[in-house]
Amino acid sequence: MRQWFDNKIVGADSGDEVDWPRVIPYILLHLSCLFVLVVGVSWIAIAVCAASYFVRMFAITAFYHRYFSHKSFKTSRFMQAIFGFLGATATQRGPLWWAAHHRHHHKHADTEKDSHSPRDGFLRSHTLWFLNKKNFATNEDRVKDLVKYKELRWLDRYDIVPPIIYAFLVLMVGTYIEHVHPELGATKWQILIWGYFVSTVVLSHVTFLINSLAHVWGFRSFETNDDSRNNPLLALLTLGEGWHNNHHQFPSSVKQGLRWWELDISYYLLFMMEKLGLIWDLRKPDAAKIQEERV
Repeated sequence: MRQWFDNKIVGADSGDEVDWPRVIPYILLHLSCLFVLVVGVSWIAIAVCAASYFVRMFAITAFYHRYFSHKSFKTSRFMQAIFGFLGATATQRGPLWWAAHHRHHHKHADTEKDSHSPRDGFLRSHTLWFLNKKNFATNEDRVKDLVKYKELRWLDRYDIVPPIIYAFLVLMVGTYIEHVHPELGATKWQILIWGYFVSTVVLSHVTFLINSLAHVWGFRSFETNDDSRNNPLLALLTLGEGWHNNHHQFPSSVKQGLRWWELDISYYLLFMMEKLGLIWDLRKPDAAKIQEERV
């Protein structure tokens, strides 16, 4: 069980088979959702679930993806650490691991070197790629700009700790609701199951759909060297990540919805953070460049 808490215990492996000992917590995470049949449901549990989904999806899309992976804006070391931790609570590994694999994906998108191209099948693209042994370790050579921060290395090594802390905080929120507002009809265990377990599983699989569906289903605005597609439904569910063809054309752009009607909630929130002085130097292609390269 030590390897579940300390990623350094597991060495690099080139095997393509599923690493079953490492997968046990992932399986338990999904099975825990069945407890909704025991704890029931209430409107406040659904609200907590939705809020938990939204906040952590923003941490993944805006920081794990647009900041750590693509450096599409700048921020302070403090904000970097805060959102690195918040992103880790989404239970999608640490920021260094996430960024290293995503940078590799862009370099080899939809080729035989791409770890999660749908050309190799939906299931492999959706989940199996990160469950196998060869993709477990963090390739630090791909994130040399990030490994200098010891707090990010700590999050990457002990990536199970933030989800545990987050789940405990959700339980505390549930305890407060149960005892202070009993009229809402929710228990602390109901809030925990919906606020952490259900929210995390839904968040994870919606995020994975960018790998498995956004290179298959949708329309193309740019002739990129991959199969990336723009998908309005995925864009809504992922706060803007569904404009995936736009993203592959302009990977360093903080803004992925390039037309007025392409809803990009993550960008709108980042724009507000810029106005508050929390982030700065947002990178965007100019309108002439977009029009020039559009199909």
